[in-house]
Amino acid sequence: MAARRKTITQDDLKNFMTTTHTSTQPIGIFDSGIGGLTVVHALVQALPKEDLIYFGDTAHMPYGDKPTATIQSYAVKIAHMLLQQECKLILIACNSASAAAYELVKEYVNGKAIVMNVIDPTIHFLQSTHAHQSVGLIGTRQTVNSHVYKRKIDELNCGIHLYSYPTNLLASAIEEFGNHPVIDAILNEYLSQQELSTIDALVLACTHYPVIKESIAKQYKKFHHKSIDIIDSSNIVAKAVKQQLEDSELLNQHGIGKKQFYVSAYTETFAANAKIFFGDQLSLDYYPLWD
Repeated sequence: MAARRKTITQDDLKNFMTTTHTSTQPIGIFDSGIGGLTVVHALVQALPKEDLIYFGDTAHMPYGDKPTATIQSYAVKIAHMLLQQECKLILIACNSASAAAYELVKEYVNGKAIVMNVIDPTIHFLQSTHAHQSVGLIGTRQTVNSHVYKRKIDELNCGIHLYSYPTNLLASAIEEFGNHPVIDAILNEYLSQQELSTIDALVLACTHYPVIKESIAKQYKKFHHKSIDIIDSSNIVAKAVKQQLEDSELLNQHGIGKKQFYVSAYTETFAANAKIFFGDQLSLDYYPLWD
């Protein structure tokens, strides 16, 4: 079994501990749209007593087709907002933003909160479960072209052969239609690629994709006549966040699990899709990002 890895360095933790934090401070999570809600839902299951603040940058969704510098600008502004909310941990619940802006956000936060991304926990999961196997990955163009998954996997030298394929239309389609039959037409094009026929597992490297996880599994089997492991990072990341809070002695044992949701632009589509996860209890507050 692979050794468990911390998601922050000792220097990061030392800087973090110079600022007074308490276990009752909230966790901040952000993404460009409903995708991050898959992670929030997993966090609620794993950490029911933690207060959560979610920011959906719906005004700039999707991130996957935007330049790196643009995503970095948005991410730093959102991190600033979450610091104002006194978050003890900020989770970048977006693969595109994790690839483009994680290091910059960590530098900006400068120990005022723990900063985590959705990529590192998934990499460590792959190392422990799929070493010496062929693994496929679908994600946005930003995530795939960053080569961050391949670089991190190669650094571990665990024998994983990674095949990455950009599926750039999917996030926008999920945001617009949710889990709708129209999605199957897009999946037919993406998942029929011959290169995917040899893989043992498929990483959903966009937090939007778990919304259609069953459709992905069905369409993959339709074309390649076999079932494979579909790796949804939501639960993996939630477990990593819980472990990080335990390591930092910041796990909230007595909270009530308050949830706040902010969006940079209100849309009926986002509100409707968000209710898939949280029903009528979800209310959205408008918080525009400055230009």
